[in-house]
Amino acid sequence: MTRALLRILGIDPGLNRTGWGVIEAEGQRLQAIASGVIRIPAGELAPRLAVILRELAEVIALHTPRLAVVERVFVNTNPQSTLLLGQARGAALCAAVQAGLDVHEYSALQVKQAVVGTGRAEKAQMQMMVTRLLALDAEPATDAADALACAICHAHASRLLTVLGGAPALRARRSASGRRAWRIRGARLANA
Repeated sequence: MTRALLRILGIDPGLNRTGWGVIEAEGQRLQAIASGVIRIPAGELAPRLAVILRELAEVIALHTPRLAVVERVFVNTNPQSTLLLGQARGAALCAAVQAGLDVHEYSALQVKQAVVGTGRAEKAQMQMMVTRLLALDAEPATDAADALACAICHAHASRLLTVLGGAPALRARRSASGRRAWRIRGARLANA
């Protein structure tokens, strides 16, 4: 059985800095292709969003990923910041969709759990684990590490779906300790 090679673009959107990272996944093997940070100049909103769209389009054209993974926006205490982040995320989504890529989304919690094993991982832990999982010579910048982590999260999720033979039927069940335990067709997957 041959394993399919999957090239994934991870995107960590931001209005000041947008991280990106491209990996290849083949079975359990993960390899970093390239990563970086798009630094968006200060100024009016529309031209800043145009920078994100244009720069990500160039990354996609250069590295030819099959799909993109974007971190979902979380609602924080400052609604204005959430709105601006959502607009940066929209520009990133448009770049991916305009290039014809399938787009997948994961929450920050899901990404941290997939890469570090806990949803409360700090930035330094994420950088260290990304460096380790991809056998990098040096730690990437935090925004690039977060983007690579998004790609790694999807690589792990797609590998699990391949093993299971398609989309799993997940359901939450309370364990004896009162914690939710996710089950796939009767088999224990992970604790939430």
